[in-house]
Amino acid sequence: VGSRHPLTLVRNEMVSIFKRLGFSVAEGPEIEDDWHNFGAMNLPEDHPARDMQDTFYIKKPEDGNGPTWLLRTHTSSVQARVMENQKPPIRVICPGRVYRNETISARAHFHQVEGLYIDENVSFADLKQTLYFFVQEMFGKDVKVRFRPSYFPFTEPSAEMDISCLICEGKGCNICKHTGWVEILGS
Repeated sequence: VGSRHPLTLVRNEMVSIFKRLGFSVAEGPEIEDDWHNFGAMNLPEDHPARDMQDTFYIKKPEDGNGPTWLLRTHTSSVQARVMENQKPPIRVICPGRVYRNETISARAHFHQVEGLYIDENVSFADLKQTLYFFVQEMFGKDVKVRFRPSYFPFTEPSAEMDISCLICEGKGCNICKHTGWVEILGS
């Protein structure tokens, strides 16, 4: 007898929460060109994320002409494709596998759900409220949340969100690096 994989169950729950907020699902290729994966995200040519030790390149053109192909390192490339093909308002989430040369751990995995919301009169407060709603629906009303300023080269302003560790209830353990907090997203 088969059953759903735990990652599928989590993905389905996340999609369900965002659909209740009016988001649709957008998907894109896992084998991506350099421009959609990096260039459209304003990552410069010398950015460390482009290094061979971080990114799985499939084919670089020998003569320097034509696209460089790689396994996508994030689902932001799906957002770039949506913006190329759809006029605002846009409200999508982009769930999918991503590929990075990193060690898999309880804190690092290789699936993402990214969101994109473009419309008139949308503010950082809307982003914050959307993410707080998501966290409460996904992890429960009692989870503590920390919203911190951060920096990403493709968003301005930027923030990260942490929740109180669900394993140790914020007391400190190996999963939360003894801080009581687990980073769950960047925005």
